[in-house]
Amino acid sequence: MSGTEDGFSDAASPHFHGHRDRLRQRFREGGHAALQDYELLELLLFSPIKRADTKPIAKALIARFGSFAEVLAAPPARLKEVRGVGDRVVDELKLAHAVAERFLRGQVTGRKILSSWSAVLDYVRTAMAFSDREEFRILFLDKKNALIADEVQQRGTVDHTPVYPREVMKRALELSASAIVLVHNHPSGDPTPSRADIQMTNQIAEIAKPLGIVLHDHIIVGRDGHVSFKGLQLI
Repeated sequence: MSGTEDGFSDAASPHFHGHRDRLRQRFREGGHAALQDYELLELLLFSPIKRADTKPIAKALIARFGSFAEVLAAPPARLKEVRGVGDRVVDELKLAHAVAERFLRGQVTGRKILSSWSAVLDYVRTAMAFSDREEFRILFLDKKNALIADEVQQRGTVDHTPVYPREVMKRALELSASAIVLVHNHPSGDPTPSRADIQMTNQIAEIAKPLGIVLHDHIIVGRDGHVSFKGLQLI
């Protein structure tokens, strides 16, 4: 008996054909709200896995990583630890994650950040909250607080990212930014600021002020939520 690329048999299994049609119909009629997380994941898996039941794989992925969002954001190597997941499945999941991130980024690009704050939070959480390594991102704003650039400045380890305040300001000046928003993630899931986070933020604020650049906020995101330095009155 031959096997598919993802490790499942090519043998005809008509029992799931009707299930696929029914799941597609539920999605057409009710959208994503009509489906549970594993069922939406099943739909994504229909394309890369054409001759096997995708329900067990979808459920295994949710069980392993915890949620639909965490499955999409999981590293390829860890995704492949789940039986039935090969390169095609990983490609499909990474494409879905990229589409979600690009869509949410479009909701904030060119818009006034301070009046689109919920969209900003949705975007940075999608982009960073479930990463297995720390990333330090900067949103550069013009004098009307519209987003002019969004850049990941540093990528680090599971619990540390080197940040150089003078390099942050150098880039802000290069872009003629009038204000910035700092964002980084905590792979541990807990977004509580560390002492090093607070010290680094204060250093950037001190350098920015005489240059006429406003530090609006520093957001830390994690799978357990987010915190705002401004909300915590840390800046």
